[in-house]
Amino acid sequence: MTDLAARLRDALTEADYTYDAVADLIGTTAQAALGRNETLPGLRATTGGSPLETLTRIWLLQATVPADAAEAALPGLVDDLCAAGILERSFSEVAARVDLRPYGTDSGNLWVTSDLTPGLDGGPQKVGPDHVLGISPAATSLAEMTIRTPVTQALDLGTGCGVQSLHLAEHVQHVVATDVNKRALWLTQLNAELNSISTGPTNRIEVRDGSFFEPVAGELFDLIVTNPPFVISPATGERLVYRDSGIPGDRVVEDIVRTIPKHLNPGGTGQVLANWAIRRDQSWDERLSGWLTEGCDAWVVQREILDLPSYVELWLKDAGLHPSTGSGTTADYHHRYDTWLSWFDELGIEAVGFGWISLRNSGSEAPDLRLEDWRWEVEQPLGPEIDRHFSRVAELRDLTDDALLASRPVLARDVVQETFGPAGAEDPSQIVLRRQTGMRRAEQVDTVAAAFAGAADGELTVGQLLAAIGELVGEVGVPERLEQVRDLVRDGFLTLA
Repeated sequence: MTDLAARLRDALTEADYTYDAVADLIGTTAQAALGRNETLPGLRATTGGSPLETLTRIWLLQATVPADAAEAALPGLVDDLCAAGILERSFSEVAARVDLRPYGTDSGNLWVTSDLTPGLDGGPQKVGPDHVLGISPAATSLAEMTIRTPVTQALDLGTGCGVQSLHLAEHVQHVVATDVNKRALWLTQLNAELNSISTGPTNRIEVRDGSFFEPVAGELFDLIVTNPPFVISPATGERLVYRDSGIPGDRVVEDIVRTIPKHLNPGGTGQVLANWAIRRDQSWDERLSGWLTEGCDAWVVQREILDLPSYVELWLKDAGLHPSTGSGTTADYHHRYDTWLSWFDELGIEAVGFGWISLRNSGSEAPDLRLEDWRWEVEQPLGPEIDRHFSRVAELRDLTDDALLASRPVLARDVVQETFGPAGAEDPSQIVLRRQTGMRRAEQVDTVAAAFAGAADGELTVGQLLAAIGELVGEVGVPERLEQVRDLVRDGFLTLA
């Protein structure tokens, strides 16, 4: 496949089949329509017959093209691509058997193959059990939350089409990509070779066949990322490998979160995108706290909560089991829907949470655990902020009160102060410090904390600032203020010089 991938890469480069070029070609309206699974605006924008238009019609729009147009865009390649299962050919037409689309990243253009997008133009939504998903919103979310510090060894657990491995290869010396789906591993290797990334046990990306952590038993990594098959279902009926683990409930996510620490080097990080059940008799954060093991700091962020009918409808439609997708009857759909809801009710599940779980092997016997519900907008990519969060936690763990008093605080550059109160009032009724980057946190403070933050320029120590401000307002409660300073450092409002 290596030679064929190199020849295909040359043809894609020659045609300028890149994210920016395709976006310019079809325009924002056609892009938006394609996001709704409608191809006609894109087809209307690609009638000129150029190689770029032909490739866009074949792969992005999944249209058949004349064989001579395909040969012109892919000179000497069509028959070989058909033999490899990438294209298919009738006597006079060529069509795609896999999706191959340009993918724009901060560092440039990549190409990513996956299985064809189902449901275009109202077609059948149903897919096969070994379907390999392409660049989904979940995949993008995981990529944006991943820490990009250069490291030696990383694990892409349940790689799918391998898009996380492509990102990891930019800052990791060796990436192990595992999956139980052999078709996924084939596409991952193809994507690596298509993007000039060497594959194999001693190369940049190594693919391994196997379930969850079985292929890496006894191995340690600096970074583990995973978007596991997290759909919470009764595990009945046909299993779609990319979303169904075959394990009922959210136990697959729990098992992964409990197992990741056993595979992390000291200082290593594990990052999981997942769903979890919210039960009637226990808060979500209390329940997930029980999954977190000694020795790892953890930051869990619940980004969304779905009610159960919305959740079931989403995944039944995703599996092509809604009557509107052309599969099954209304009676069949209602039966599956009711069975799923009844199963939730039996387990005492009242909603489903979605979010991020990040773990860092700190070795601490008293790890820092932060679980929070955060529905507000955040800055993307969030990976740098997650890395800084764990660094701040480690810094504060080793910092005594005396050392904190002797440190010199500096207000973060992205912090602004907002004041609220009745018009014309002499003093504000509320003062809020707000960060403009990362999680974009806001912290309501009193006048003493606001004055402290405003004066934190690295010239005076924490102790000197607290003493000076305390003298002005007649306050002597240094221990209480020290805890507030720690909180401001932990949330990135202050740094300590």
